[in-house]
Amino acid sequence: MISANLVKELREMTGSGMMDCKKALTETGGDINKAIEYLREHGLAAAAKKAGRIATEGLVESYIHGGGRIGVLVEVNCETDFVANTDEFRTFVKDIAMQIAAAKPEFVREEEVPQEAIEKEKEILRNQALNEGKPAAIVDKMVEGRIKKYYEQVCLMNQTFVKNPDQKISDIVTEKIAKIGENISIRRFARYELGEGLEKKQDNFADEVASMIK
Repeated sequence: MISANLVKELREMTGSGMMDCKKALTETGGDINKAIEYLREHGLAAAAKKAGRIATEGLVESYIHGGGRIGVLVEVNCETDFVANTDEFRTFVKDIAMQIAAAKPEFVREEEVPQEAIEKEKEILRNQALNEGKPAAIVDKMVEGRIKKYYEQVCLMNQTFVKNPDQKISDIVTEKIAKIGENISIRRFARYELGEGLEKKQDNFADEVASMIK
């Protein structure tokens, strides 16, 4: 028989519901480590089903870094106001904003990258491979492999999490869906960096000195 204390311990370790914890322990013969694996496997499967549900609540979070040099606004959706107002969800959204500030993504997910941008990047990668002396027969395969690296740079969901490089943002989102029990979707963001896009004045020191002694 599974004791209430063991169920409570598993719940504190995983954040899962009491009934889910009891079922996991029952299925694994009371082995708490196996029960954790059971919850993770089944939780992620459930998360995949929840990911298709409509999420229209959530938060718009701001994050300012470097004494005002970098600013981020991000909208992250969930299904209910209740979840949106929890400390866990707020912390998650703040982490996403920090990720955007640090890693400079251009898009949320792969589907948002314009086809012309992908084709341009593939052309660059193809020329790089040819210039490296790679056989033409394998260049296309190399390009497909390298384009994944491109997505990891420009797509938020493909990036490694700055607070845990062993996970991608997509993994973090999936795990959060499994734990919270609602669909979560990073909808959009804007990132501002001081002076970005402006042509900075380049003073010629020699000319400056010459003008001073005339």
